[in-house]
Amino acid sequence: MTKPALVLEGIKKPAAWEYVLRFMFGGAVTVCTGLIARRYGPALGGLFLAFPAILPASLTLVKRHDGRACATDDARGARLGALALAAFAAVIAGTAERWPPVLSLGVATAMWLILAITLWAIVYGR
Repeated sequence: MTKPALVLEGIKKPAAWEYVLRFMFGGAVTVCTGLIARRYGPALGGLFLAFPAILPASLTLVKRHDGRACATDDARGARLGALALAAFAAVIAGTAERWPPVLSLGVATAMWLILAITLWAIVYGR
């Protein structure tokens, strides 16, 4: 397991068509989410908005450029981020109708941040 790091040179690696692929995949997922929301309502449609729209395309491209181990690490990070996002959603679902919007959003954001950092520290250690 490699520790996450910011490598700006990585921006130059992908070809233009790879960025287009990510854009197209993300757009397709967004359209599908809109269709689900129109058919079944915003509550169900909102659940699908949490889908990481470009993750499948990104993981495929990371594997191609940097190998399976890097793609696995990216997937692991996405999983941790999804757990933190689920905590954010749970706080919003439990407080949005009872608390002022700014308080509900603030507490949910704090929960997301604390959980994301904690999970990162557990998995990657410091």
